Amino acid sequence: MTRLGETLAAYQARDPAARSKLEVFLLYPGVHATIYYRIAHFLHVHGLKFLARLISQWGRLCTGIEIHPGAKIGRRLVIDHGMGIVIGETAEIGDDCLLYHGVTLGGTGKDQGKRHPTIGNNVMVSSGAKVLGPFKVGDNSRIAANAVVLTEIPPNATAVGVPARVVRIAGEKVDYAGSVDQIHVTDPVQKELQALSSRLEFVERLLDEQSRTHGPDSEKDHSNTREEVTI
Repeated sequence: MTRLGETLAAYQARDPAARSKLEVFLLYPGVHATIYYRIAHFLHVHGLKFLARLISQWGRLCTGIEIHPGAKIGRRLVIDHGMGIVIGETAEIGDDCLLYHGVTLGGTGKDQGKRHPTIGNNVMVSSGAKVLGPFKVGDNSRIAANAVVLTEIPPNATAVGVPARVVRIAGEKVDYAGSVDQIHVTDPVQKELQALSSRLEFVERLLDEQSRTHGPDSEKDHSNTREEVTI
């Protein structure tokens, strides 16, 4: 009951539409899916795997959220909306995590044993994101919407894109699961394009200065070079 109370309080803290713990308990499919999972996981651990899977599948039918009984889930997990979430058998989720609808914590299909990701504490996985493989997503990280994560994510980082690329957050305490912000993320591809654009402008200015320094005869020689750089 203590864990349930913590979970209901976490939903209230992260969902502005949650008006009371009673409403969250009765109407939120993420809470129902977690309860089904806790029962199924208990049975799974004690060797009643068929019954555990039966309860798991019933929970999937009722909530649209599929959590394998063998997965390991920490405290205060919040599942927002939740439809289409899949959590694999060897997946592990830490404390204070936040998952949105359409998230997959799955495998690549070629691994044996540990096949699914390990999600650290205070991690947010945004809607439609796929985390595939037996690696770790570090504490305080966030996965942007529709990202496809195929490699390990360090702590305090943001993963963006397909396949996902990482932007480290240095020297700043973050609480992504608490802030619930899926859209204000830094795109590393955009940053690289901006850096290339700045470099190109520098080269063009340098060529212009050289042409002015060496006079009109060198302008003709540099024009072709500038055109090649632009291309």
